[in-house]
Amino acid sequence: MQGIMQDWPLTVNKILEHANVQHGNREIITRRVEGNIVRTTYADLFNASKQVSNALKDINIGLGDRVATLGWNSERHMASWYGAMGIGAVLHTINPRLHPEQIAWIANHAEDKVLIFDKTFLPIVEAIKDHLLTVKTFVIFAGADTMPENTLGAIPFDIWIDGRSTECRWGDFPETTACGLCYTSGTTGNPKGVLYSHRSNVLHTLVTMSKDAMGMGAADVVLPVVPMFHANAWGLALSCPATGANMVMPGAQMDGASIYELLDTEKVSITAAVPTVWLMLLNYLQENNLKLPHLNKVLIGGSAIPEKILRAFEQDYEVDVVHAWGMTETSPLGTLGTLPPHLMDADIDTRMNQKMKQGRPPFGVELRIVDDNGKELPRDGETSGRLMVRGAAIAAGYFKGDGGNVLCPDGFFDTGDVATIDQIGTMTITDRAKDVIKSGGEWISSIDIENIAVGHPKVANAAAIGIYHPKWDERPLLIVQAVPGETPTKEEVLQSLEGKIAKWWTPDDVAFVDEIPLGATGKINKLALRETFKDYKLPTA
Repeated sequence: MQGIMQDWPLTVNKILEHANVQHGNREIITRRVEGNIVRTTYADLFNASKQVSNALKDINIGLGDRVATLGWNSERHMASWYGAMGIGAVLHTINPRLHPEQIAWIANHAEDKVLIFDKTFLPIVEAIKDHLLTVKTFVIFAGADTMPENTLGAIPFDIWIDGRSTECRWGDFPETTACGLCYTSGTTGNPKGVLYSHRSNVLHTLVTMSKDAMGMGAADVVLPVVPMFHANAWGLALSCPATGANMVMPGAQMDGASIYELLDTEKVSITAAVPTVWLMLLNYLQENNLKLPHLNKVLIGGSAIPEKILRAFEQDYEVDVVHAWGMTETSPLGTLGTLPPHLMDADIDTRMNQKMKQGRPPFGVELRIVDDNGKELPRDGETSGRLMVRGAAIAAGYFKGDGGNVLCPDGFFDTGDVATIDQIGTMTITDRAKDVIKSGGEWISSIDIENIAVGHPKVANAAAIGIYHPKWDERPLLIVQAVPGETPTKEEVLQSLEGKIAKWWTPDDVAFVDEIPLGATGKINKLALRETFKDYKLPTA
């Protein structure tokens, strides 16, 4: 026997339809690439999105066709999203920080028919245009007055949609229909496409709205610094309209001064970004003796949070930090570091220690750790194993079958991370499987070493990698980028690790570099570092 309820498909268009009716006057504030601030509403966004839908239909874009974007966070980018998704097309967000050859490869693999992009990326698109095999229409996020000259025959976005009808039927398709496409960053081999469904995106949106997740409401003002090409801006491009929260879109300017200006003038209450962004903001705040009187919550993900960032927000600025973990394949939220009830009143050090961990999964996400044979390992907070994940918004495979069958027999996905899980379900990433330093048959966590090293006042960034050792197979090398104007010594850096890690974890050497390379998503590029230091000889070898 089945329940007697309405068949109400979980399609993404319903999010913006709800926002239009219930939160139509709530605002999206965008800093355009030209630097000016533009204010619009969810009602305006709804109408613009319908116009995008009609513009796409006029060039025969329909169910399943891929529409690509190379865009910063903006109201125009949002309209492209909902306009494509509403008619059953697949919105393909491309990371502009990838190498141009990778961008061309991804666009061809996805078989994108339309490319809509910010004019800051015009040089990239013009350089690869002859390699784009399927793109027939180019649209630039610009008006007639800001449209750059180009060799693409591109159309200004505002002209493309101007005068078109705001009437367009959305959602005449099953909730399992493909909705969005986002490729992994591809540090090894070609990137692989993660194909979200309408159902998975709506369910993920509901997860993000819970109090122990992002916990936003209609009265909040949210600044997604994390770009929309990073797995749906961690879902904020969907959850903000769903709740009616104001959105503040930073465009291309993500330096400390620009982010602070938006936080202050728009009275932002919730924001989200990777640690590198928050380092820039905190430096700006400290240099200019500024405060954050309106900000309540900062979500930090993408890589492990250094303790000095956590403590600065919590103790110096009284801002609640929520450490998050996820990946493109998890839509992306997998865990969140909201404090469990029994630690709410704990001392500051206990609370900070808990918040340094990646957190607990919300309802809809299941985690476990296993050994190399697939045997589940104990949840004791000490045993490390391969992190496996399962849930309604977790990828079951990759676009076009790349990578083959990625699920184990009972449906868990191998994240590629190494982690511990404790008795209350708190997960802590100890390393990437491919980044683990294996010394004498034992694992060394590069993340722990890096986070402690970055806590040194003279250290701006740090990375630990394994270097060949004739006796121990591998030993850690710590690579350090100094704070501008500072010259830390090897001895100073190693001393900062004493008593905080196992003695045998201590790096055998410290190397200083002008800049630690970052990948396309702002994470440390360990692949590049291993290539740079492949012939490095440790003093202990």
